[in-house]
Amino acid sequence: MMKTYKLYFEMVPEECWFSNLRSVLKPEDWDIVRRDAYKRAGYRCCICGAKGKLEAHEKWSYNEEKALQKLEDVLALCHECHEVVHISRTQLFGRGMDAMTHFMQVNGCSQMEFHEALGQANEEYKKRNKIEGWVTDVTWLENRFQIKLK
Repeated sequence: MMKTYKLYFEMVPEECWFSNLRSVLKPEDWDIVRRDAYKRAGYRCCICGAKGKLEAHEKWSYNEEKALQKLEDVLALCHECHEVVHISRTQLFGRGMDAMTHFMQVNGCSQMEFHEALGQANEEYKKRNKIEGWVTDVTWLENRFQIKLK
């Protein structure tokens, strides 16, 4: 049973790596979406509550039986929380230790618990990568903003 943490890892299947909203929306539409996320969060990080510069994070769910990647929300995150969520990318840029420290601080957990959570996330990632033909569902975006993809 995977322990639930306030700050978590999101392991996007490789086939879905470049299916993000910024690449399929006009810049002015992306600005509407991200500013809405910041406003809904009270201009604070949704995870740790930090004030300051925020980043928009696309929250996806994955239905492995249907090979469906579904947009659930766009969240306001601080840079540090966003780096944890995308831990693999962060590690590639040499910031893995900083991300580990932030994860432990926000979740009040040990280094061992960090590594256990990361191991479980990596297992989920491996399982999802065996699935081919992922389909992306962005009805949340269309319903909330009446924005159509370009």
